[in-house]
Amino acid sequence: MGEAGQTKFQMDLRRYLREQEEDRNLTRLICEIADASKYIVNSIRTGDLGVAGTSNLYGEDQLALDVLSDRILRKRLLHSGVVANIVSEETSDIISISTNFDGRYSVAYDPLDGSSLVDVNLAVGTIVSIYEGGELLQPGRNQVAALYILYGPRTTLVYSTGRGVHEFAMNQLMEYTLVRENVRMQPKGSIYSPGGQRNLYTPGTESFVRYMEENGAKLRYSGGFVPDINQILMKGKGVFMYPHLQGSPDGKLRLLYELNPMSYLIEQAGGAASTGRERILDLQPRQIDDRAPVFIGCKEDVAKAEELIRAQG
Repeated sequence: MGEAGQTKFQMDLRRYLREQEEDRNLTRLICEIADASKYIVNSIRTGDLGVAGTSNLYGEDQLALDVLSDRILRKRLLHSGVVANIVSEETSDIISISTNFDGRYSVAYDPLDGSSLVDVNLAVGTIVSIYEGGELLQPGRNQVAALYILYGPRTTLVYSTGRGVHEFAMNQLMEYTLVRENVRMQPKGSIYSPGGQRNLYTPGTESFVRYMEENGAKLRYSGGFVPDINQILMKGKGVFMYPHLQGSPDGKLRLLYELNPMSYLIEQAGGAASTGRERILDLQPRQIDDRAPVFIGCKEDVAKAEELIRAQG
């Protein structure tokens, strides 16, 4: 790699966004989220792992780290000066910050996805979806940016503003520097990450799993959405699924906080994301807590899932 290439791959996130000529307010917003993650990293390393004594609106025990991560991110967004509305998976309603939408963005986020994995020292992450203006209840195809931060052996930030997917890693100075540009998915994968109880799969989903197994795909599932998507995206070959189940037709994962941002990133890398019947990014959310089944990853694998579900349900 020449000198110019070396310099590029030492470039910090803010400078990279500026050189890409991203909107100034969007650059500021992404950098605010990146700065907030430094405090979340520190909380994960040193924080109390006990239950906070509250539950979120889905009835799940809310870990102290959930509460703290939400507070850290919310404070940064409130004081950023570039945000109109926010909604978090840990809150029951959209929070209005400004009635002036001009030049501002609205943000939906999951502050610490997979937080129950922290006490067994497995990887977790933050997921963020960004829209222009004040409307959050719109199809995911209208996102102007999406990102996630993975708190694993390394802390990495993966983002897209509609011009490819780029990966940054936190260095010893807690700055994000570019490590990989234009991450791309292959058409077909060799790993699969299946969520949900298999005995509750519908016939079409069961056929898809057997298809993956018969074609030599290896099962890789951590129980964390961020690390499982990151593995598929960075290896460029695989599919994650949390399907519709018998008695649970909408699956488990939330559209605003989890599926829309991850679907945007995977599509930007040349992959696909579907409910098994339609494109995730075309779904019109009715409420902030909407859920949907998901098959996400390599295009040919997702198309095969759709084909089998159409035929068998």
